[in-house]
Amino acid sequence: MDHELNQINVIPLVDVMLVLLVIVLTTATFISTGQIPVDLAQADATGATSSESITITMTASGDVFLNGAPLPQEAIRSELQRFPPDTLVLVRADRVLQLEQFVEVVDDVRGAGLTNVSLAVEQE
Repeated sequence: MDHELNQINVIPLVDVMLVLLVIVLTTATFISTGQIPVDLAQADATGATSSESITITMTASGDVFLNGAPLPQEAIRSELQRFPPDTLVLVRADRVLQLEQFVEVVDDVRGAGLTNVSLAVEQE
């Protein structure tokens, strides 16, 4: 039993690497599914958004979300009146959403006194 250990046991190393891989893939899945799925319209040019902004998301089914939280459309105006008038409002609307619903939400945003409204699109 007096022989030297001249090899590295790689099995524990492989086990640790597989566990780390599983952790990375799992957290990446949670991060990517954290957003509300919306199929944005496409445009040739897009602008940069400010970090101080409010995001209103409108899904294809007509559901409205304010910064990721569900919100009835009737409450948009009252919720947005809490913010300063120069706050950027970014509207993420699904491309198959009816124009009338989009116009109603933008009208509520402007009725709350917020005039800096932008539409989120995907760049082609």
